[in-house]
Amino acid sequence: MDILTLLPFIVLIGAMFLMTRSAKKKQAAAAQMRNDMQLGTGVRTIGGMYATVKEVHDDTVLLEVAPGVHAIYAKNSIGAVLDDAEYNRIVHGDDQELDADGTVVPDDASSLTGESDAEITKIDLGKDEAADASGTEEAAVKDAKDAKGESKTDGESDSK
Repeated sequence: MDILTLLPFIVLIGAMFLMTRSAKKKQAAAAQMRNDMQLGTGVRTIGGMYATVKEVHDDTVLLEVAPGVHAIYAKNSIGAVLDDAEYNRIVHGDDQELDADGTVVPDDASSLTGESDAEITKIDLGKDEAADASGTEEAAVKDAKDAKGESKTDGESDSK
């Protein structure tokens, strides 16, 4: 057999080997992470729930999902073991970096425009009094024509 006919098969087998190898590395890293869980660490389940580890057994983990509320989960359901700072930031809203810097982020996009408060002019989106009065007069005239039947368009007939 010629080497050129075997080359596509060799490339295909090599690609499959590389894909399975990376998947096995990810599985081994996840298993190691689950085995290294310690009491009191914060975890995220594969369902997205955050909890604290209370007990670790061979195949199960006892998690405290709320103060005084405990639940037993399979070890395989632990998606990530979080460090203390990240767990406190997510669950309790503690942001120590913000406290250290003293940086305050505004609630709106005013800091992105580069304009100061003095430069911003307010736009009145309300109706003008004159336009409002003329609009109500036009509406009254139209209603009166409709009542008399004078506002018929072409093609409309009076069916009695």
